[in-house]
Amino acid sequence: MQALIDRDGHSAVAESIRVVLASLRQEIGNTQLDEKSLDFALGGLSAAVERQLRQSLRDSLLPLINATGVILHTNLGRAPLAVAALDHVRATASGYSNLEYDLETGERGKRDVHVDRLFQKLLSDNHVGTAAPGCPAERSSAAVSTIVVNNNAAAVLLALNSLAEGGEVIVSRGELVEIGGSFRIPDVMSKSNATLREVGTTNRTRIADYERAINDKTRLLLRVHRSNFEITGFTEQPGLDEMAALARSRNLPLMEDLGSGALFDLRSVGITGEPGVLDSLRAGVDIVAYSGDKLLGGPQAGLLSGRADLVARMRSNSLFRALRVDKLTYAALEATLLAYVKRDHDAVPVLRMMRLSKEKIERRAEKIVSRVARAQLRLELRDGESVIGGGAAPSAVLPTRLIALTHTDLSADDLSARLRANTPPVVARVEEGRVLVDLRTVFPEQDAILVETLNSLD
Repeated sequence: MQALIDRDGHSAVAESIRVVLASLRQEIGNTQLDEKSLDFALGGLSAAVERQLRQSLRDSLLPLINATGVILHTNLGRAPLAVAALDHVRATASGYSNLEYDLETGERGKRDVHVDRLFQKLLSDNHVGTAAPGCPAERSSAAVSTIVVNNNAAAVLLALNSLAEGGEVIVSRGELVEIGGSFRIPDVMSKSNATLREVGTTNRTRIADYERAINDKTRLLLRVHRSNFEITGFTEQPGLDEMAALARSRNLPLMEDLGSGALFDLRSVGITGEPGVLDSLRAGVDIVAYSGDKLLGGPQAGLLSGRADLVARMRSNSLFRALRVDKLTYAALEATLLAYVKRDHDAVPVLRMMRLSKEKIERRAEKIVSRVARAQLRLELRDGESVIGGGAAPSAVLPTRLIALTHTDLSADDLSARLRANTPPVVARVEEGRVLVDLRTVFPEQDAILVETLNSLD
């Protein structure tokens, strides 16, 4: 016991002893151990305490291998961070930083300047002079600004409260979506103290529906991108340019809850129908709300980009301080945005995974299969599809090559459970009686670990 106390502290060891003794008392009471069995149990007391101590002090949040092929897997932490982002977080967190300090003047500064300058470069310089017809001529690099809060739901809450508190927000009935964790757009709007004004029907909403609904209480037109489902068939939805023209004619701001929000042209990897932040700004949207840890590939954050005067109103709202992010988020976000500025897209893991070809995945899969030699385990390659996940591009798929696993003595569910029990855990898909491993979401440096894990299965 003394060795454990020296290593882990008296308090932790004492608590583990209490847990082990309580378990032993319960076992004695339930099974009426005889003297021989009791001597055996007491003889193993030190080892039992050490096992309990390891279990109680181990991390709960664990790194794992995502072999599901779901790039933005919400349950697995969504977007993994770039190496540069991790390095910047480590450098910033291990000491002091100029988070809210202006090094030039020696006075207090603003924390959002560290990323706003990069957003201006990515969202303004790129689209000056290329705005959609009819967009205000004054939209320029100086007129676009961005602030950061802790997630996209917070961004929507802050924007609605800042721009529409006490008034009405007009939104199509077909866009009253529910996001993860049972949070719904009407609920967020209610918390913002704005009143929801529904227009149109579930499948068809026209620009005239918005126009008829505008009254002296209207404060905002809201478009919510249906990022986690699709409505097909007999449908109609006005274009953003139509809504922008209507908003300008009535002197109202137009906001879009984009949800995922890409700064990367997804059409280059064969994904269509998923608008990016630039697309919305070019169409004349005044404020765009989107996530940092989805298609952008950065840390969890909610981003609000658009007209500087409207962003200034949100920045001065007391809710902004309650919802703001810390230095670690700013550090990770800044490094991620710098990769975009440098056009080093492969430095961002999410973008690199989307750009992976089926042929490259197949070559890696063949190497893994050739290195696994277990009589009970059968591995075969088959065509499959990876998905984006994270409530983004719900119908988009990326062709991939899968490793299908079957075991002579284990069901697919039991085999999957064995993989999850590994250190590190391996999370894969189970379909049609097989465990499917998709290397699109497995980092190349994890291939050797995967081989070792498969070879250890018995």
